[in-house]
Amino acid sequence: MTKADVVNIIANATGLTKVETEAVVNGFISTIRDALKEGNGIEIRGFGTFKVREKRPRVARNPRTGEKVNIPNKFVPIFKPSKELKNLVDNQHKRL
Repeated sequence: MTKADVVNIIANATGLTKVETEAVVNGFISTIRDALKEGNGIEIRGFGTFKVREKRPRVARNPRTGEKVNIPNKFVPIFKPSKELKNLVDNQHKRL
């Protein structure tokens, strides 16, 4: 599913135009992106939480040459689904 699909579904359900709905969806995504950029987490009850996690530096190997490569620490966004969302997905897929 793409962002355009999400916009179409929400527009049909709410009666808003696609342009208005796209502005709302883009605003929602920008808010999450900006919060994560600043190091803040976001919790959406019944859906999940978005957080920033630090990955430690490590030593890896180049698969082609076998040479050791140092990988520095980095910060990555993570999403942890809520228990409700996990159960919803699990129950739906068990029925299929």
